[in-house]
Amino acid sequence: MPTGPSHQSANGPLDSGPLDGGPLDSGPLDSNRFRKVLGRFATGVVAITALDPSDGKPCGLAANSFTSVSLDPPLVAFCVAHTSTSWPRVRGAKVVTVNVLAEHQQPVCAQMAARGGDKFAGLEWTGSPGGNPVLEGALAWLDCAVEAEHPAGDHTIVVARVLQLDTHADGGPLLFFQGGYGGFR
Repeated sequence: MPTGPSHQSANGPLDSGPLDGGPLDSGPLDSNRFRKVLGRFATGVVAITALDPSDGKPCGLAANSFTSVSLDPPLVAFCVAHTSTSWPRVRGAKVVTVNVLAEHQQPVCAQMAARGGDKFAGLEWTGSPGGNPVLEGALAWLDCAVEAEHPAGDHTIVVARVLQLDTHADGGPLLFFQGGYGGFR
């Protein structure tokens, strides 16, 4: 039995759970509260880019659910919404490139997150060793090969093997926190 104080939140005491001997709350979890609570965890923001194999044009999407998974072998993961119309185009390439966005690249993030249109209009980029767009101003890039895709709720967890990587520009990272963007130095 716990001997410490009961759990408190900004919204009052929490119901006891399995770790303190109480029953689980079997009701549905409110998605707005879930988003609000998890919004207190800052995440970096990346743009995942490729050349569409069907037409050779650059394609991409933004993601703030990116993480390293393993050093040996070198693996990373990111999540893509099931509703993404960009992921099938990016996924068609043999190699995808993760661009770690810098704090001044919020407009780039917004452009990559938009539905439809030319996501690369007005953007400068060079080719990675894998041939994909490395966005001008990105802090780092990683060329990756998709190894696995796992359905998870309304998203797909993509696990990718890092083939090549490097730093690119200096500066602080673009962060997503409590529904907004900012930087950290």
